[in-house]
Amino acid sequence: MKRIQIINGPNLNLLGTREPAVYGNLTFEAYYIELKSKFPDVELDYFQSNTEGFIIDKLHEVGFTYDGVVLNAGAYTHTSIAIADAIRAITVPVIEVHISNVFKREEFRHHSYLSEACKGCIVGFGLDSYRLAVDAILKF
Repeated sequence: MKRIQIINGPNLNLLGTREPAVYGNLTFEAYYIELKSKFPDVELDYFQSNTEGFIIDKLHEVGFTYDGVVLNAGAYTHTSIAIADAIRAITVPVIEVHISNVFKREEFRHHSYLSEACKGCIVGFGLDSYRLAVDAILKF
């Protein structure tokens, strides 16, 4: 059975209530149940933290034993060289995801420190970005 770790960064614990016009009305926990039902033969694990170091620790923990990581680092995407270095240090493929189309938003969101280190990026498909990322990892 394939094992894929989903990691969400800061403020994504507020999905469903945070800026619903941008992120929708569904909590990630509700979506996660739906996502797991779409991949019954995959072990999907979920982790969320508002703390950069905890995200790095989780990448280190799963980065040599899982089959892939789906990472939505939130605002750390645009600021964290440390998370980029952690992605480079591990051996599993990491797919960077964003719920919104960051290129239609503020200019500072147009740059990602993580993209170069990731296997690929999925941007702007709402919560379905996670499903697309899981599909991509399963094809590696």
